[in-house]
Amino acid sequence: MTQEISDTAAAAAFRRLVTHLQHRHDAENIDLMGLAGFCRNCLADWVMEATNEAGGNMTKDEAREAIHGMPAAEWKKKYQSEATPEKLQLMQESIAKNASAS
Repeated sequence: MTQEISDTAAAAAFRRLVTHLQHRHDAENIDLMGLAGFCRNCLADWVMEATNEAGGNMTKDEAREAIHGMPAAEWKKKYQSEATPEKLQLMQESIAKNASAS
């Protein structure tokens, strides 16, 4: 249960996850979506939503840059390849499983 994780431990683990994702450019967003139903962009959206709900002000572009470690357009140009029909199908199947986690 997430309640058993302290905010300090959660923040440290989150920062480690972001560092890991910034290092592992070979793990493309489409692959993450196909396997886990979320990607860097999803994580950025969650950060933006949490920041704004807490009274802060963060845009989608600012959140994506924080997660990608560079502007999202630059990351996409450097590291994102064209998604194959098979990867898109896996992504759709994986996303469908997310409904029960909301």
